Amino acid sequence: MASKIDVHHHVYPPVYSQALQEVGGDPSGWFVPDWTVQADLDLANAVGIKKSILSVTAPGPSCVGDSSKALSLAQACNDYVSRLRDERPDNYGFFLVLPSLFDTEACLKEIARGMDELHADGVVIYTRYGPDNTYLGHEAFLPIWKEFSKRKAVVFVHPTHAVDKALVNSKLPQPMFDYPHETGRTAIDLIISGRLINNCADCKIILSHGGGTLPSLIGRVSGLLPFTQIGKEYTPSEIRSQARRFYYDTALSSDAATLKGLFEVADLTHVLFGSDFPNAPNGSIKYFTNLLKDAGVSGVEVVD
Repeated sequence: MASKIDVHHHVYPPVYSQALQEVGGDPSGWFVPDWTVQADLDLANAVGIKKSILSVTAPGPSCVGDSSKALSLAQACNDYVSRLRDERPDNYGFFLVLPSLFDTEACLKEIARGMDELHADGVVIYTRYGPDNTYLGHEAFLPIWKEFSKRKAVVFVHPTHAVDKALVNSKLPQPMFDYPHETGRTAIDLIISGRLINNCADCKIILSHGGGTLPSLIGRVSGLLPFTQIGKEYTPSEIRSQARRFYYDTALSSDAATLKGLFEVADLTHVLFGSDFPNAPNGSIKYFTNLLKDAGVSGVEVVD
């Protein structure tokens, strides 16, 4: 019987696929998959997904560059996905997608429209924005976080390509190896900047892929930073405790070693099922779902 709520489940509105083609494809080096409702439902049936919370994956609407075009693309994507949800409310919810978070006015406008008129379940944002390493703890994004917090929003954080697009190996496009560290970087930035505890306390923030490298490296940061001249205001326990505020999805991250590290850091009630369809091959999704079964983890709850 299908019982899983999939919080890491992508959709490709035709207008978004077309935009990616026009800018030369996904800058991470990953392919742009074909997405259909039937293929989506077939996968859900195969691995026991009751409901999928659809999201537009990276690089997102800001891939088109121009801010007005990015807002129009975000609006078109949200309209498309909300219609899918309306047509199949038992199968789908959705996370609102935004233009670049640097475009504060446009983002606030689309958050209001998406939450109040389209009734999105939350919002998807990416690990960094702009041409530099501007991660989510940056002060430029404070008005966005204040709006999320005011609305007690569910915020799904998905990695995007690193500034340095050079691949480790030609067979390892960035989503294969680099994406987890982008998630780790933005998560630790939210913690160390104070953004998480001071400005996001009322949000439920889901980190993709088991939090990426955060579980592996939080101990290193918490054991080093408080004992330096630049980090005396922190304590090891404070840094580690903030990591427990996050929610974590299991997409492509349910092998035994990864789960062990995650469970040492996360509140176990904050671990949620994720598939990464259709960007992950069906074979990979089935493989990692079976590993979850072997570990005795259901991960069927969705944040409410």
